[in-house]
Amino acid sequence: MSAARMPQRAHAPLSDRVGPRLANLSRRRTVLVVLVAALLTVFAGRLIYVQGVAGPAIAAEAKESRISTAVLIANRGQITDTNGVVLATSVDRYDIYVNQKQIATWSTVQDGTTLSGAAGAAELLSPILDIPAAELGATLQGDSGFKYVAKGVLPEVWQAVREFGINGIGADQVAERVYPNGNTAGNVLGWVNRDGVGAQSIEQLLNDELSGTNGETTYERGRGGQLIPGGYDETTAAKDGNNLQLTLSTDLQYRAQQAIEQQVAATGADSGSIVVLNVKTGEILVLAESATVDPNNPGADQSLLGGSKSVSNVFEPGSTAKVITMAAAIESGIADPYSQYTVPYQYTTSNGQTFKDSHEHAGMQLTTTGILAQSSNTGTVMIGENIPQQTRYDYLHRFGFGQKTGIELPNESAGSLKQADDWDGRTKYAVLFGQGLSVTALQATEVFATIANGGVRIEPHLVKGWTDDEGNVTAAEAAEQTQVVSPETAQTVLTMMESAVDEGTGSSAAIPGYRVAGKTGTAQNWDENGNQGITSSFIGVAPADDPEIAVSVVVHNPRTSEWGGTVAGPVFSQIAGYALTELGIAPSGTPAQLYPTEW
Repeated sequence: MSAARMPQRAHAPLSDRVGPRLANLSRRRTVLVVLVAALLTVFAGRLIYVQGVAGPAIAAEAKESRISTAVLIANRGQITDTNGVVLATSVDRYDIYVNQKQIATWSTVQDGTTLSGAAGAAELLSPILDIPAAELGATLQGDSGFKYVAKGVLPEVWQAVREFGINGIGADQVAERVYPNGNTAGNVLGWVNRDGVGAQSIEQLLNDELSGTNGETTYERGRGGQLIPGGYDETTAAKDGNNLQLTLSTDLQYRAQQAIEQQVAATGADSGSIVVLNVKTGEILVLAESATVDPNNPGADQSLLGGSKSVSNVFEPGSTAKVITMAAAIESGIADPYSQYTVPYQYTTSNGQTFKDSHEHAGMQLTTTGILAQSSNTGTVMIGENIPQQTRYDYLHRFGFGQKTGIELPNESAGSLKQADDWDGRTKYAVLFGQGLSVTALQATEVFATIANGGVRIEPHLVKGWTDDEGNVTAAEAAEQTQVVSPETAQTVLTMMESAVDEGTGSSAAIPGYRVAGKTGTAQNWDENGNQGITSSFIGVAPADDPEIAVSVVVHNPRTSEWGGTVAGPVFSQIAGYALTELGIAPSGTPAQLYPTEW
């Protein structure tokens, strides 16, 4: 039996089999083309949006991300003395900082050794910054975007750091105030705080003129912070502060500070001051105190803060104020230098007030000149009681008591001078010899400068002039002047004061070769706790035949002696004598023609 034949499978025609496949492929191609076209349309739209619509904004945003702005520090104006000696100046310094996140990714090769990160940077910078590597590494390590590494470093130090090109290390330029003469005139200068603002005295009062105006520079930076050549760059220059010239003499100020410090120590006193005025201009040549702050380190001694005590602290002037009583009596015609008095040790006024002299004595036959020369309280009251009460006040006020001098320093005191109607039965006489009122050392000195200047009171001042950042010089405005007494009265009182040095209580203030006119002073004072003390002083002018300077020496609470002639007179002789020589003032050319002191 033959094998049965298997039935053959029927096949569809080739055209029937290929057609559907081509159709599917065509559909897929169509879908793909549509998708690609759609995607291209999206990209094109996005491109059109980015370039045509949002392009400027995006470009601006990208540019903004590359923009850096740095402050250009204005140089604070210098302060110089009357001879151009620099008392205060500003120098460039740098505050170095780190971005700890950036420095973590930094690395370099030094002498074949790879250094990286905070540890590697610390190894490089440690000898330059003089900071132990371990300590410096701890400062550089972390996640902070900004942290100071070192402040106030010299420009050459920052330049050495910068040359390493360490990513994440930067610096801000700052200005440091430097006072080359240490504590010389520190009470006058003051200092500048951490924010670059004047904190005391001249630096504080004249801060706006000295500080200037900061500028800024805005530029495009690269990834490493470098300036992009040809990129955006705009700068507003800083305007430096004005340079200030003072009337002070650095050399005289230094000598005076040394002298008063030594005398305070020698007498066991609490404090002391010396003021030197040019009687013809009102310029202050010296404003010295026994304890003076060093502006380079003002926080070293808190007791030295507070500015110049010569213009802020007050005391009873004592017998130095008798000069005003004599001027008032002579100007009013109540007495002349020859008027004769029998002066007792103790004197009682018509209202029952009793006053005594410093030393017990029998009745003395003294002229008005002799009363001043011997510094007699009783004699002064005998003369002054004939001066109307309001007139006594008027002359005290005309000479500057009870009002600020106008000196260019903050915290100046006006002192204390009550209205005449407010004086009690004792005060109306006590003011005649410098009690019952209070003054500053500068006010007390100004009285003698006024007498020496023909009776004209000139407002004392420290500012001599300014120089701006373009070199233009502006002199200080002329000081205000007031005729207090006539030239004739002033000359009479000046001659009377010569007797106080030649024949009276101020003999220790004499200066070889120069005629000196002055007055001693001893007065009670009270501290802030109510404790009683003594203020001893000598104030005088030289040369008496042609006055140039008025000098005051005031010593508070000396323990070795209370008398102004003993405590303050020798210091006056030393400093006034040195000043006359330093200023080139010729010795006196004519001998004194003094009034008689006795009759």
